[in-house]
Amino acid sequence: MLRDLLLHLSTKPGIGRTLDRFPASRRVVRRFVAGERIEDALSVLARLHDDGLESAVTYLGENVTSIKAARAAADTYCTLLDAVRRLGLRTTPSLKLTHLGLDLAEEVGWENVERVLDRAEDTVVWFDMEGSAYTDRTLAFYRRARAHWPNVACVVQAYLFRTEADLKALIAGPGHPLRVRLCKGAYREPPALAYPVKADVDRNYARLAGLLFSPRAEHAGVYPGFATHDERLIRVLLDKSRELGLAPDRFEFQMLHGIRSDLHATIRAAGARLRVLVPFGEDWYGYFVRRLAERPANLLFLARNLGRG
Repeated sequence: MLRDLLLHLSTKPGIGRTLDRFPASRRVVRRFVAGERIEDALSVLARLHDDGLESAVTYLGENVTSIKAARAAADTYCTLLDAVRRLGLRTTPSLKLTHLGLDLAEEVGWENVERVLDRAEDTVVWFDMEGSAYTDRTLAFYRRARAHWPNVACVVQAYLFRTEADLKALIAGPGHPLRVRLCKGAYREPPALAYPVKADVDRNYARLAGLLFSPRAEHAGVYPGFATHDERLIRVLLDKSRELGLAPDRFEFQMLHGIRSDLHATIRAAGARLRVLVPFGEDWYGYFVRRLAERPANLLFLARNLGRG
């Protein structure tokens, strides 16, 4: 019930504008969000680089309502790519298609996606997955891009019933080798489309991870990114990779900035690759509340810090 309430509140941006007035709440937000400016993101990305970590960066925003805003989001990603290349940082952009204009028209979104992919050169660009209303369109964009750019990657969500079929189709599909991030999913979905119970989501995640580790996936050149902060699941995946004799560069773990950084050492000690996703931007509220909904510990962190005034 608490998770459902928080996911409902994540769609109310007016609450975020209220929270932003208070120093205590801004301090909490900065645990999960680098800041509002490109410079804020670059500062965090540089620290991760100095610590020997790979990273991804996302400019927060969804469902823009004007062509101007969509182009501005693409411009921001292009500026980021230039800065990351200039600074020699090991980071990749991770973008949402509705931020680049998918809601406005397919070709508006495609024009902006093309600009980002062209500017990226050989840097990997991730297409984030949004709510289930966008699953088909996001996968269609990915397939279209995969036919032309070897550096494009997509995301699938373990809480959706459909994801196993989607993954099998992607693995068997044409185009450049598949690079895919498996996450659990952080949007509010109806029980007809998604597992409503966390334990069922976890079990499905493990099944899908097994598919990504399968001989069929390896033969197809699949490179999975396992996005999880679940310590038990991380250990299961590490054990499975050792059992299968997989090379460390065959897959990676992905974690969000500010969440379970205590697990970084465990992953790195096992010789596995680790990527930390760093979000930034003015449109931080929905992202922040979905992070609170994912783990009760995040909500307790918020309450303790707000109590300090």
